Parts: sequence; C-alpha cells; structure tokens
Amino acid sequence: MKKHTISALLLALVLPVSAQAADDKVIKLATTTSTDNSGLLAYLLPTFEEKTGYQVQVIATGTGKALRHGRNGDVDVVMTHAPAAEAQFVEDGYGRVPRQLMANDFVILGPKADPAGLSQLDSAVKAFKVIAEQQRPFVSRGDESGTHMKELALWQQAGVATDFTGYSAIGQGMGPAMLTASEMEAYVLADRGTYLAFMERLQLEVVHEGDDSLLNPYQVILVSETHYPDLNHAGAEAFSDWLVSEEGQQMIDSFTINGQRLFQATYQQ
Repeated sequence: MKKHTISALLLALVLPVSAQAADDKVIKLATTTSTDNSGLLAYLLPTFEEKTGYQVQVIATGTGKALRHGRNGDVDVVMTHAPAAEAQFVEDGYGRVPRQLMANDFVILGPKADPAGLSQLDSAVKAFKVIAEQQRPFVSRGDESGTHMKELALWQQAGVATDFTGYSAIGQGMGPAMLTASEMEAYVLADRGTYLAFMERLQLEVVHEGDDSLLNPYQVILVSETHYPDLNHAGAEAFSDWLVSEEGQQMIDSFTINGQRLFQATYQQ
C-alpha cells in the first residue's frame, strides 16, 4: 500500500476521535434571557470553565423554548424559572435531577407618576385587576417565557382576560419589553435582575413588589439520558454539580449590580 494511502487512512481514523474529544468538552445550556441579560452567566461561567476545562455554549431564550430545546435533545442541560412547566418536563421523562438553584423576584414596573396607583395596593393580583379596570397600557413579553407564564397566571388569578384595550403582547424578550413599556409609559412585569441591568435606560420605576406571588425560583435540570444517550451527560452533571456547590452558590449570592444583589442561592442538600 502506498505511503500516502496509509496516512490518509490513519487521518480518517484519528479525526472522528479528535472531534468527539472536542465535543465532550462542550456543554450546551438552554436558559432564560434573565440569566444572560443580567450578566450572571458572564460572571459564573469563566470560573467554571477554568476549573473544569469545559466550555459552555449558551442558548438564551424564554423558558418555554428552553424546555423545548431539552425535549428535542438540542441541549445537555436547562436552567429555567417556571415551576409548573419544569415539573411537566421532568414528569414527561425529558428532564432529570431537578435542583432548586436560586431565586429572585418579579416586580411590576410603571411610570414614575404611577397613574393606576399600584404602589398603594397590597398584592400583585389586585394590581393587575386595577390595570385592566382602568384600561392602563400594559406590555407583555408574549413569548412563552417564565415571566410571560407568571404574568398569565396573575391575570388568571385576577379574573381578567388579556383582551382589554391597553394590553400589548410583543413576542420579545425582557429587555425589549421594558424598553417598549418605557416608551409607551406603560406597566410591565419584569424580573428584578434584568430590570437592574436595564434601569438606567428606562423611564420606569418599581411600582409594586414584595408579595409572595412574585417569587421567582430557578432550577437547573439535566436532559434525559434515556431519550438522548449521546448528549454530553458527564459535562451537564459537572455543571449542575458546580452550580450547587459551595463555590457556585457563594458566587450566585455575591453577584451584584449597582450594589444590589440580584439572585439568592437556594440549594439545600
């Protein structure tokens, strides 16, 4: 056999192994825009990657789409914030080892004048009801994100259909939704972390916060080995383990913007 033929055969054998080795060091994460827009991932990932040698590729989207990526086997791990949808994801056999990772909260933003008087109310459900009764402008993400799911749940609890005159669903992420609401002098539901990251660009203030219905918990969930045995399960497990480790939880707690902590670590052994 000619020398160059032998070399070609050896190269053909080596390349797939090398490509597989490279793939094993890449972790595909589907997560929410809030963890990305807030800057949390940019803060956490360099430490994890340096310590482990893994590289995390991030798909930042709404929770609904993130979980669909998991169902389709497009990613190795998901990090989302919609408890009911996450429970269904696990119950249907597409997710495993769900871990309560951290939490922040939702806030209702509105014009500084707060024409609907939401700051005087004692619950988000009452606030939503007043917005509809007064036909105040309200901007919805309308994108199946965790924030959108929370918003729809609040309208349902308030007994309000989202077909009132002031309601606008834009089908975009948290940043565009807040910027649109700012331009329209409208109300909007936002996660606190993304609001803090955008607040200097907005003519909006927090007009309602603090009640239990606005709690915003996050989970990290591995994608099923049974459905998708060829995913990078070892990498996904290493990432999940690090996030709930003492170091990961301390870093989550220490992440701040303008001196304000954005997320509270919540994992319990």
